[in-house]
Amino acid sequence: METILKYFKDLTPDQIDKLSKLEELYLDWNSKINVISRKDISELYIRHVLHSLAIAKFIRFKSGTKIVDVGCGGGFPGIPLAILFPEVQFTLVDSIGKKITVVNEVASALELNNVKGINERAEKLNDRFDFVISRAVTAFPDFVSFTRKLISDKQKNALPNGIIYLKGGDFADEIKPFQKIAEVFNISDYFDESFFETKKIIYLPL
Repeated sequence: METILKYFKDLTPDQIDKLSKLEELYLDWNSKINVISRKDISELYIRHVLHSLAIAKFIRFKSGTKIVDVGCGGGFPGIPLAILFPEVQFTLVDSIGKKITVVNEVASALELNNVKGINERAEKLNDRFDFVISRAVTAFPDFVSFTRKLISDKQKNALPNGIIYLKGGDFADEIKPFQKIAEVFNISDYFDESFFETKKIIYLPL
């Protein structure tokens, strides 16, 4: 938790309280439903919470923004971002029901009224959102093909609506079809920890 406070110095007492409770909640749920690997659960705040919050260094969402987290797993990046942006609506979607159970139980325990977890495939959603966010659930071209229909054409934020994708490693080939419009940002520009050396944000306006 100290690592979060190092990079986010203007958190409210309520945000600090909610972020502090994440470890206990996920340790408890992980003992019942394995949503985070054992190796990663011990590094929850760096590998999951801070990684998710890299998006908050890239963009400050305006009040009323609607965001869908596709393939959210146990709630990342959506849950930490929902704590940081209480006036933004987050819909967290995953095709695996037990993961959405964890999402909704964590959101309920933290009284995150701006979070809704849905057990569904993204292709089946009919709603529209300002941004689609995700942590590397599939190859980027495939992800774009089944999520681009979810993007609203009504703009609220300083950045145009689109996809914000957290990705690690070498993905030069994956973004070739979008290289003229996609932008890639190094998370290591925001955070010092070695875990982020190869981690990127891909932003694709749509």
